[in-house]
Amino acid sequence: MHIEELAQLMAQHPEVDVLCNEIGKKCGKHFLLSNLYASARGLILAALYNKLQKQKGHPLLVALDNADDAQYMYADLKTLLGEHEVYFFPSSHRKRQRTDEALTVQRTEVLSALLSTMRSLEDASLQDGSKIAYSVKARPIIVTYPEALADSVPNPKALEANKISLHVGEEIAISTLIETLIELHFQRVDFVYEPGQFAVRGGIVDVYSYAYDIPVRIDFFGDEIDSIREFELETQLSKNKVDSIDIVADSTEDDSSYSILAYLPQKTVWISHDFDLLKYKLQSAITSFDTTELVDIMTESTTLELGPKSSFATHDQVAFDTLPQPTFNKNFDLLIDDLQQRTKEGYKIYILADQVKQTDRLKAIFDDKESGIQFVAVDHALHEGFIDHGAKICCYTDHQIFERYHRVTLRSENARRGKAIITLKEINQLQVGDYVVHVDHGIGQFAGLVTTNFHGRPQETIKLVYKGGDTVFVSIHNLHRISKYKGREGSEPTISRLGSGAWERMKERTKDKVKDIARDLIQLYATRKQQKGFAYTPDGYMQHELEASFLYEDTPDQAKATLDIKHDMESAMPMDRLVCGDVGFGKTEVAMRAAFKAATDGKQVAVLVPTTVLALQHYNTFKERFRDFPVRVEYVSRAKTGKQLKELLEDLKAGKIDILIGTHKLVGKQVVWKDLGLLIIDEEQKFGVAVKEKLKALRTNVDVLTLTATPIPRTLQFSLLGARDLSVINTPPPNRYPVQTEMITLDDEDIIKEAIQLEMQRNGQIYVVCNRIEMLPRIEDRIRRLVPEARCIIAHGQMPPGEMEEALEAFINYDYDILISTTIIESGVDISNVNTIIIHAAQNYGLSDLHQLRGRVGRSNRKAYCYLVTPERELLTSDARRRLDALTTFAELGAGFQLAMQDLDIRGAGNMLGSEQSGFIADLGYDTYQRILAEAVEEIREEFSLTSSPDSLFASSPSRNKHWCSDCQLESDLSLGFPSTYIENIAERISLYRELDSLSDEDALLTYQKRLIDRFGKLPEEAEQLLNVVRLRWLCCQLGIEKVILKQERLSLYFTTKNTKYWQSETFSKVVEFVMTRPQRCRLVEDKDRQGKATGKRYATIQQVKTISGALTMLNKIWMGEGLNGR
Repeated sequence: MHIEELAQLMAQHPEVDVLCNEIGKKCGKHFLLSNLYASARGLILAALYNKLQKQKGHPLLVALDNADDAQYMYADLKTLLGEHEVYFFPSSHRKRQRTDEALTVQRTEVLSALLSTMRSLEDASLQDGSKIAYSVKARPIIVTYPEALADSVPNPKALEANKISLHVGEEIAISTLIETLIELHFQRVDFVYEPGQFAVRGGIVDVYSYAYDIPVRIDFFGDEIDSIREFELETQLSKNKVDSIDIVADSTEDDSSYSILAYLPQKTVWISHDFDLLKYKLQSAITSFDTTELVDIMTESTTLELGPKSSFATHDQVAFDTLPQPTFNKNFDLLIDDLQQRTKEGYKIYILADQVKQTDRLKAIFDDKESGIQFVAVDHALHEGFIDHGAKICCYTDHQIFERYHRVTLRSENARRGKAIITLKEINQLQVGDYVVHVDHGIGQFAGLVTTNFHGRPQETIKLVYKGGDTVFVSIHNLHRISKYKGREGSEPTISRLGSGAWERMKERTKDKVKDIARDLIQLYATRKQQKGFAYTPDGYMQHELEASFLYEDTPDQAKATLDIKHDMESAMPMDRLVCGDVGFGKTEVAMRAAFKAATDGKQVAVLVPTTVLALQHYNTFKERFRDFPVRVEYVSRAKTGKQLKELLEDLKAGKIDILIGTHKLVGKQVVWKDLGLLIIDEEQKFGVAVKEKLKALRTNVDVLTLTATPIPRTLQFSLLGARDLSVINTPPPNRYPVQTEMITLDDEDIIKEAIQLEMQRNGQIYVVCNRIEMLPRIEDRIRRLVPEARCIIAHGQMPPGEMEEALEAFINYDYDILISTTIIESGVDISNVNTIIIHAAQNYGLSDLHQLRGRVGRSNRKAYCYLVTPERELLTSDARRRLDALTTFAELGAGFQLAMQDLDIRGAGNMLGSEQSGFIADLGYDTYQRILAEAVEEIREEFSLTSSPDSLFASSPSRNKHWCSDCQLESDLSLGFPSTYIENIAERISLYRELDSLSDEDALLTYQKRLIDRFGKLPEEAEQLLNVVRLRWLCCQLGIEKVILKQERLSLYFTTKNTKYWQSETFSKVVEFVMTRPQRCRLVEDKDRQGKATGKRYATIQQVKTISGALTMLNKIWMGEGLNGR
């Protein structure tokens, strides 16, 4: 069922018609909407708004008690009415009077909409005195709160003067538009990424107005506006077409002593929970205007009050009969009893959820329990469920049933993200002096994009400088062979010397090591296939109930990992699966589901962790998660007495314990299991060799699930996925609380004090991180001075292990409020009660380190805070500023961060492949290392396919054409590239060249071409030929051609020497046939050295090939086997 159908059902309330009629009769009446609760308020207001539009349109202004309430009401109304009718009007400052440009955009958007409303009402009234034809856009519904209303706004005349209105078909010269934008203080840039900017490329103008949260692209045909399109900041790609746009400049600097009253039409209907409270907050606010008039006008306007009593002596009461959704504390028996009772009483049940799988889970639980409950699934969630006794309906939300955080997205997020996107892009762009890695030549320094003349034709090349000043010029169509060096942050690589052979030797050593590891993994899988294990039964209702009660929505990765694990467990072959993913991405939840499945089938589960602190932590997590289920969880710890430990081991032997958590002691001789079915290993790389040997003995027929928090390089992930034992969780939970991140200085003691006190008031705990051990006691003294009642404890890596574990254990047990430590919390310490982190000297950390540290808070359904303590902004380096800006802008974990997270992958590869591999990565650079991994694993797969059936070792993969080469290089004397007249910005040209060279299929290339045309206009000839170079390279890889030279109208094709099978293949036969049937144009040549001896290399030449398109045509003929079909 669509949410609109539910809205139509609620609109049938007779009270809605009563209100509409009364509001239309007379302005200034006060109404109390009694017994209207939860999201029933939003549904009734939406119905009221829709009905008022058919009359003399009254704009609605909803002013709720605080920002949170206002945001949730805005989200409900936006879901019900669409975002073009509903606006959120925030305060112009975020926190502690710091202006936020994104909020300025949101406020300007609302003011511009209200201004348009007033103008349209004035124009309409001039045309016709009584019957006015309004457009829906002319009557917005504004949601706000007292602090926002108390903020002053610009003079309406100034806002009007700072506005340009444009529409499709309008005649205006580009030069005139540019002059006007400059007069309005818009900044001209290469690419638009934040409000107040514009960019010009030929006949295309991109503008980011302050009155809209998405920038627009204006396409001109001569002096006429041909189209106006919104476009995405991240991709810079067009999306929706619009007919017109108001471009509004920043008016905050103008006279701002006005209240929002200057923009409100006379017939605005005011809505609030409590008008007395609203008046009080407005009157006590510090403003640059007199709030008395605002309060007076509000009092004289038509008002709707949603609270229990009216603030006005004279008022009309409109009585509803609703109640908020009951609380079930995730107890499904209570929920089922309630719904069965409601159904008996004739109520219709609606369950509102954003995800279909949530309502499917609920249905499965109800069916398993044979409850007989029937409900209607509604496709969107509202903030709070309710019961409407009048309409005889129950509308319950899934996030309340499962006690999940309900996330609200505001439109201002686009404006905030723009700057961070460009910042992350800058971090990853090549700058002169950056270290780069060439696959063939090694590590050098980037010296810029240079244009060289080749036989009178200009060619763009990348200049690289090596040891001793040697230079290499890399053609733009071979950019896939170079990459920006990514090693450990803060360490500089050794520049290679050309011609020394050291680079090739290093690559070979690395490949040999990787092949050894891959062989071991494949052998392990082959051995495991011969074993017989326990096949678990399919999921029962308890499993459904457990999974449905997860605090967050499952991500696709998490859902797939869960399904893969269950499939492994339900098969007779023992499972041996590795689950890897970032901090807080839900690995522990996946492991708990597997443990629960094993326990409900009567099997015991061992959870092996590297430290006793982690054992205690996992024990608390598992116990809390299984609190309502018949599963006994215990843990082994030094804190337990000998007697307690003996009793525990006896219970384990007798089968009375389902899940036991502990360190390496779990694999000791004294631990005897009655029926061990599943072994979960957390961070296996942290265990010693002796423990690993014992684990191998255990693994023969027991299911094993290994967790790692450090992602491994993607190439290895996908190659080894063929061996069916790896699950990767790359995405965070979508409705996890974003962590509010703020930069502060050491002098901001009041902020630090307030942050600590706020967390302590809600019984939470705090991390304070500083990486200099000698500073920790000084920080402790400072905190004691600021917050004397706070209980602090210090922990760092140089303490004796037992002492450090005791300190962490005491903190976990809530004996202390604040843990002052080094970055030891970055891995392993995971406490849901900690939701504030203060990081000292944050400018000295890499972006990924800060991301990891921040990921330690916000792991529950509470709002979390991260404070980055740095020197004054002007004292920071530009790199540090960029990193911190990116972090503060991206308050949540998301895809944008993947751009800057490569060193996490580096760390992960080091752990996964043995500590010595970290050295290889530092020497080779991340991208080259990935390339070598891919080659090594492919060679190993070939090796195993010779000795056994590939299907027995690897999962079936989609059939693909045989690629005889992994890569093909091209040399040419043609002009290929993007002319500077087409793409002016050098950094963007390099970025687009690199992206083009990394494409791997025709769909991606067509999308890339479409994007170029969208952003820069029609492709010039040399750009079209460059795109064909990529197609040519793909075809060459299939034909076994590793190098192509197209010079002086002669095409030379050099065949692969890496695979001896190639010479007997059908592919090479096609080449030979093609050459033999065209002797006048083609020759097949055996390469010889200076002494005349054969080198083993062969190449073919084809004459009279003038363009890349011509070369592509020739190779397509070879591929299609046109050898014997004429010349």
